[in-house]
Amino acid sequence: MFHHVRIPRTASRLAIFTKSFQTLTESSSLKLGDGNFVDLVSARKMFDEMPQRDSVRKMFDEMPERDKDLLSFCVNAKSLVQTQQAHAFAIIHDDVQPESAFFAFSVSLQHPYSSSDDDGVADDHIFTFDVYNGMLRSGVVPDDHTFPFVLKLCTDYMEVKKGLEVHGLLMKLGFDYDVSVNNTLLLFYGSFGDLAGARTVFNEMPKRDLVSWNSVIRVFSDSKCYFEAIGVIKEMFLLSEFKSNVVSVLPVCAVLEDEIMVSEIHCYGIKVGLDCQVSVGNAFVDAYGTCLNVKSSMRVFDEMVERNEVSWNAMIGTFAHNGFNSHALESFRFMIDEGWRVNSTTISSLLPVLVELGKFSKGREVHGFCLRTGLECDVFVVNALIDMYAKSERSSEASAVFYNMGSRNVVSWNTMVANFAQNRRELESIGLVREMQSSGETPTSVTLTNVLPACARIGCLRSGMEIHARSIRNGSVTDLFFSNAITDMYAKFDCLNLAKNVFDMSLRDEHDTVSFVGVLSACATISAIKQGKKIHAFAVRRLFHEHLFVSNSLLDLYTKCGRIDLSRKVFDRIENRDVASWNTMILGYGMLGDLYTAIDMFEAMREDGVEHDSVSYIAVLSACSHGGLVDKGKKYFNDMLARNIEPSQMHYACMVDLLGRSGLMDEATNLITGLPFTPDSNVWAALLGASRLHGNVDLGSWAAEHFLKLQPHHPGYYTPLKYVH
Repeated sequence: MFHHVRIPRTASRLAIFTKSFQTLTESSSLKLGDGNFVDLVSARKMFDEMPQRDSVRKMFDEMPERDKDLLSFCVNAKSLVQTQQAHAFAIIHDDVQPESAFFAFSVSLQHPYSSSDDDGVADDHIFTFDVYNGMLRSGVVPDDHTFPFVLKLCTDYMEVKKGLEVHGLLMKLGFDYDVSVNNTLLLFYGSFGDLAGARTVFNEMPKRDLVSWNSVIRVFSDSKCYFEAIGVIKEMFLLSEFKSNVVSVLPVCAVLEDEIMVSEIHCYGIKVGLDCQVSVGNAFVDAYGTCLNVKSSMRVFDEMVERNEVSWNAMIGTFAHNGFNSHALESFRFMIDEGWRVNSTTISSLLPVLVELGKFSKGREVHGFCLRTGLECDVFVVNALIDMYAKSERSSEASAVFYNMGSRNVVSWNTMVANFAQNRRELESIGLVREMQSSGETPTSVTLTNVLPACARIGCLRSGMEIHARSIRNGSVTDLFFSNAITDMYAKFDCLNLAKNVFDMSLRDEHDTVSFVGVLSACATISAIKQGKKIHAFAVRRLFHEHLFVSNSLLDLYTKCGRIDLSRKVFDRIENRDVASWNTMILGYGMLGDLYTAIDMFEAMREDGVEHDSVSYIAVLSACSHGGLVDKGKKYFNDMLARNIEPSQMHYACMVDLLGRSGLMDEATNLITGLPFTPDSNVWAALLGASRLHGNVDLGSWAAEHFLKLQPHHPGYYTPLKYVH
């Protein structure tokens, strides 16, 4: 028969408690001092002999009055040694005494988290369950302190069956009415994906606190069930439980780019006076930025009474995320001028901005700054540096940073694999994946998605099939993006049966629109229009053809196969066209030489309520280039500048091509020499092609010299170089 041991406030309470504690610690080999922890004298002696006693006193003094019970005190302890000190300190002070004899077990549960040895932790969690089971057999009933500890262990070690048993027992004993116990249950069910179970626990809670709402939102968010999370947020809003939760719910709205919800929460925050808090302001800057509303993000930032490093990082991140790279760089300079400390988040946001602006020299300066300030030890900063060098076509420098890293994570490996793959060093990319595996790191779907195109480019089907086989063994094949990448690879090798098998498997696994997008992309790459039509028909039968992503993939397929007529039919049937739909058609007409239709489509785009983006201008500038429409091309380029769309390397490459094809070689040269960044290989390739067209040997040699420095292994431009000479 279970019985709950409550210790009366008498002189004997200490003796009863210490006896139960001593029994448990001796049975578990968890000793406190010499194990004779039975009176105030020995407790004081033990406490005074411990080196961290001052930190224990400080921890106790800083605790809120309501939390000064022994259990809370020990939960706040940072290690097993501090837990022992806390116990000694509690016995010395009469006002800090345990309310439950089973506190001793709760303290012992700290042990698995105090070890630095992973194997020891694994053994200790088994030991802790043994102690828990022994406690039940001895007739001592767990209390509201014990169940959260046990459930956390079940969560951390995925002991699903044990967790369900604990849930059953706590319901039997009536602890399902306890808020902290239910909060731990929410996270337990969420940890192994039982969202229905988590929602049931939440719905049946007689009382909820802030942690309850945060926990259920976190459970849905971690499982990428963002719409369910939004539902909980709205429910919380209606029940007026929202005031303290603004910061935690905004990221969910941001992921869905639900700007209306963010605006409603913002209005609520202003109404109740939360907008004065710096953490709330930071959250709104970030949320509006993620929802692509830079103007609102800037307004919140400008109206903030108080700012900190997080505020500046959020603003820089907003500009970078939305392509306002010059604004991001300017904000970084203001941040420095105002004396704010630059951290790893700042650097990680800034480096991609410098890449987009082509300011490689500034990127190297930032690298030097990281070396001087010690930020080069931060793995996120180093990963961003590798990415910067790789995208700036400095593959060898990216390699040097990678191999000099103190510690790497999977992102480091993936970035380096992508570096080799993007810079046409395919064999090194494949070799690095093997090196990654030999170092004990398991390649992810991102790794494999980067390396598979490299296998296709060098015609290494065998390596691609090895990667496919390995992915089946480690389970990566179930990842949707990897399935699409392997489909694309087989299609490029003209192994359409294998590509179709992978696609069919993805359908059998009930994959959705991304599967169709992947296989249609593969068909478009090799102009396999016959197979593409079959996939189109299958998508119609499955009603996926109405999905915008699938429709856009069909546009891309038919355009690349030269069937602009079929592409136009698909386009005309799309109800809600987006910028990608229009851009694909403009590019398609331009590639096929129907230049005036391409320009008409560009003009009609805005009339349809769709704003031009950076890609739209690349498409129309390319069309003007192929048609020799210099004046129109210049007009569109100036329009782009007037709309604060920053020209990228590709825009300048189109302008160089436009001027060069029309024989305006001096203008093309002046444009290149006046660029605000170092020209990339696309710009030099455009000038090289124009030099070949007009037989300009000197200019062609100059362009070739710069191009070959950036792309020494690219075979495609040796032919035009030969004709230049």
